[in-house]
Amino acid sequence: MALPYAPDALEPVISAETLGFHHGKHLLAYVNNLNAALPGSGLENMPLEELLLNAQGGMLNNAGQIMNHNLYFAQFTSPKADNAPTGRLAQAIKEEYGSFEAFKEIFAKAGATLFGSGWAWLSADSQGNLHITQEPNAANPLQHGLRPLLTMDVWEHAYYLDYQNRRPDHLAALWQIIDWDVVAARYEE
Repeated sequence: MALPYAPDALEPVISAETLGFHHGKHLLAYVNNLNAALPGSGLENMPLEELLLNAQGGMLNNAGQIMNHNLYFAQFTSPKADNAPTGRLAQAIKEEYGSFEAFKEIFAKAGATLFGSGWAWLSADSQGNLHITQEPNAANPLQHGLRPLLTMDVWEHAYYLDYQNRRPDHLAALWQIIDWDVVAARYEE
């Protein structure tokens, strides 16, 4: 997946250098590993979502990382002050968490307290109810019957060059670059 913005578009929240390593090297390695494993597996023609639900071992890990990273990189835009969702998604967040500020606090805590590497997610169930989950390593809410809406990558490669070991600072900064139109469209699907 090509980035939908320039490599420096997310600065100062995510530097062009971090984006170059994260998208240009880490994600590319997952794509190359999956492409090398697919021939002869019987899974070659499956869409990524189905592959995530049917693969095992290394193929599952690489498919999960590709899916997670595609969702992650597609949800960003240039930094905005007072960035917040609107419409039905904003209402659903308010109903489930009391306020947008309370949601941000709970979501950031999920990302900050996930042991090791993985992802914090906002997802919706089939009734449109929202759920915040922590998924280790390459796991994705799809594997639990949920529709992923928003994610924060808490693998160190996502933030270490810019924030060193300050994961909570990175998570707090990400709110400035969330493209809530993208997240809302995922909610409306």
